Amino acid sequence: MNPIYENIRQEVIKLCKSQNLMAQPVRVRAHALSTEEAIGHPEADDFPLQKGKEKLMQAHFLDAAGQAFTDRYGDFDGVLKNVLHLKLENNFQRAVFVATINAVLRHMKQIAKTIHCHDRGPNECAGELVRYLESTHGSPKVAQIGFQPRMVEALAANFPLRVLDLDPDNIGARKFQITVEGPGNVKDVIDWADLLLVTGTTLVNGTIGDFLGQKPILFYGTTIAGTAHLMKWDWFCHRST
Repeated sequence: MNPIYENIRQEVIKLCKSQNLMAQPVRVRAHALSTEEAIGHPEADDFPLQKGKEKLMQAHFLDAAGQAFTDRYGDFDGVLKNVLHLKLENNFQRAVFVATINAVLRHMKQIAKTIHCHDRGPNECAGELVRYLESTHGSPKVAQIGFQPRMVEALAANFPLRVLDLDPDNIGARKFQITVEGPGNVKDVIDWADLLLVTGTTLVNGTIGDFLGQKPILFYGTTIAGTAHLMKWDWFCHRST
């Protein structure tokens, strides 16, 4: 396991102990959401959620909820202490852990924006991302990690762009005039890029260590909301709630 997970774990435990939560019995539930529950009715049908590749796990902690994308999903019942001591050996355990962090930090009012946007939200977010990058980075060569269709569509029209993805159905496919590349090209893509735009799902699938410390990095998506806050990582997710 990458040491970053232990760093995250210790930060969360320290925060929860400071709030006297670790000693209290707490029930946490995570469940896979349907596509409609997760993203509503977007205008296109090319999101991974709609294709059955991934689902959003939703954790409930007291009065708050938090989510995480994963390709390995199911239910979990336990207490906060147990979640924070999961071995994090697979995508399911990491999804429970990450979604719970989001719910706990939202309960503490440390963060907001832990619920995926709906309907036109992805389109609007992509437009705002273009404006954000122009204002903060100028005209960077962008490496997007994770095929988020509306973002790829918007970025390809405005920046030099390369896209990496793990889905075999996407790798080698031509999307918005960009050929999606696979994990074998990670080093070449990173060397080429000025900025890495990295999906928070890398925190769940265990690939986040491939990108940290390489180039300036901007994470996106609700999955990494709480962890980005804890670790002081740059993060973009303008239309989540």
